[in-house]
Amino acid sequence: MKNSYPPQLKQLFKEWADESVESFTALPPSGSSRHYFRITSASKNVLGAINNDVKENRAFLAFSNHFRKLGFPVPEIYRVNESEDCYLLEDFGNTTLYDWLSTSRTGKTIPDNIIDFYKQSLENLILFQVEGAKGLDFGYCYPRHSFDKQSMLWDLHYFKYYFLKLAKIPFDEQLLEDDFNAFADYLQQAESNYFLYRDFQSRNIMVTENGPAFIDYQGGRRGALQYDLASLLYDAKADLPHEVREELLDFYISKVKEKTNIDEDAFRNFFTGYVLIRIMQAMGAYGFRGFYEKKEHFLKSIPYALENLKYILNNFSLPVKLPALMDALEKVTLSEQLQQISVSTQLTISINSFSYRRGIPVDSSGHGGGFVFDCRCIHNPGRYEEYKSKTGLSPEVIAFFEKEDEMSTYLKSVFTLADQSVTKYLERGFKNLMFNFGCTGGQHRSVYCAENLALYLRKNYPVKVELKHMEMPAWPRE
Repeated sequence: MKNSYPPQLKQLFKEWADESVESFTALPPSGSSRHYFRITSASKNVLGAINNDVKENRAFLAFSNHFRKLGFPVPEIYRVNESEDCYLLEDFGNTTLYDWLSTSRTGKTIPDNIIDFYKQSLENLILFQVEGAKGLDFGYCYPRHSFDKQSMLWDLHYFKYYFLKLAKIPFDEQLLEDDFNAFADYLQQAESNYFLYRDFQSRNIMVTENGPAFIDYQGGRRGALQYDLASLLYDAKADLPHEVREELLDFYISKVKEKTNIDEDAFRNFFTGYVLIRIMQAMGAYGFRGFYEKKEHFLKSIPYALENLKYILNNFSLPVKLPALMDALEKVTLSEQLQQISVSTQLTISINSFSYRRGIPVDSSGHGGGFVFDCRCIHNPGRYEEYKSKTGLSPEVIAFFEKEDEMSTYLKSVFTLADQSVTKYLERGFKNLMFNFGCTGGQHRSVYCAENLALYLRKNYPVKVELKHMEMPAWPRE
């Protein structure tokens, strides 16, 4: 996106850095109206954000400054323009907890170091909720100061109009409204004098060399502890095994008791209710983005959400009668239309970075097809002292490559070959395709190329991408 970036970000960056922009890259869009760009100059790299919702920006900026003062791992805000619709912030790189989880797990088995990372994230969550609430100006919260009954009813109606109706699930309108009110009244009984992050899930937790870092808390408000915990443990596409959820729930309760007084039995009872409303909120989003806006990526989350919903309905109960709601949820789990949405993809693409010192990765699929790309023709940041301890996942190395025209040229050729092969493989119903990127040490050039191809394919094709960095099997390192 060179020479096509928003001019207000260019000006803001020049004012802050006192250097000219050397590279400007748009990050993949998410479900929000915010747009992010990675901007680099001769010695600096940051993210630039553009968002016309100024009230949301003010919430994010105020919360960021508050949390930074408390030492929480959130992005530093470098500069905000006068109209408050764009700002510069710290770049934590490209790897989210979801990315790491999805490329490191084997089926339902999750490596111990990822479970440990989840526990670190939960300890940080408790700090946000308990310590972060102290001295926070909740007047910045947008659109509500707390997750009150009005907020809950908004989420429940979101689920009704954008999921139940669009999925053609029958229900009695008045009886369902009565249950929505009763359900919200019940949830309001939970202690709620904490900071509620609102979207505490694996795509908003960044994996850095210093541990977890956190983004996208602009929807935060006052609320109950259970909501954010439910958001993380029942994050649909993360698809955590139930035994891992129970382990993490027990861990969270043991740690939160060290910070605030809770009644464990009451906490667990309310937790079930908050899991349910969080699942419904998420399904409303999947319906809006998937059924209404026709974005297939969001539809792929529905099967995971259905499994979570079945588990809750079959294993837990609430101390409040909600017959119309429970009937509608049961119909959701039995819907033939929803069951036809598949979580699987036709083609699995294996992408690996490796070191030529150890040899080219072996194709374990039995297919035998694919590509090996030699990245040693690209300028190597590993030759410089300041980059030797970094990897192709580090913001500093990413910035280095984004200033290198030869890397951009190289990847364009890779993408062209990938387009031709993936299109043909999908047409012919092939199941496996492999791309390997090699360099001398397997930590800089090959890693960067592998990450970029994975991002490109996930964005453009209905495929399953398995990404592995052979020289970083235990990353992030202690």
